[in-house]
Amino acid sequence: MRLCPPRTRRLTGVPTPEFILALREKVGATRLWLSGATAVVIRPGVDGEEVLLVRRADNGEWTPVAGIVDPGEHPHLTAVREVAEEAGVTAVVERLVWLTVTEVITYDNGDETQYIDHVFRCSWAGGDPHPVDGEASEAAFFPVDAMPAMSPRHVEQVRVALANEPEARFG
Repeated sequence: MRLCPPRTRRLTGVPTPEFILALREKVGATRLWLSGATAVVIRPGVDGEEVLLVRRADNGEWTPVAGIVDPGEHPHLTAVREVAEEAGVTAVVERLVWLTVTEVITYDNGDETQYIDHVFRCSWAGGDPHPVDGEASEAAFFPVDAMPAMSPRHVEQVRVALANEPEARFG
């Protein structure tokens, strides 16, 4: 099993895509404006819906699966790819539920990023969750009323996906 996909290297404790490493060589730690995709994967459970969460290997936080959109990649395909890479699960994107911008993220090495985040509601299509690529130390489905503690941003991503309102939310 490979810890990092061939398109990445570890820079800040998590795999960093080669295109970002190339940008960093030119701009240093300057804030990068990047596209991200978050997959809120939902499946039916015994007592209602369950949500797939991963525990990040770098900081121990529970989150929905998320990742950086590669150049030329469609964000919904990023969501599907990241779910497979991080949690070993097959997911199908149902729809975009929220398009938002994250706060500025400053990594331990001083690099700054900010993301336009595409949050997708996804359905589980198969597979038992487990850490795959080293970005997560745990992966599991949780009943909606028994999810672990998460940051307010991640709680809101899950809430918006579960609400499944007919129109995507902006901002």
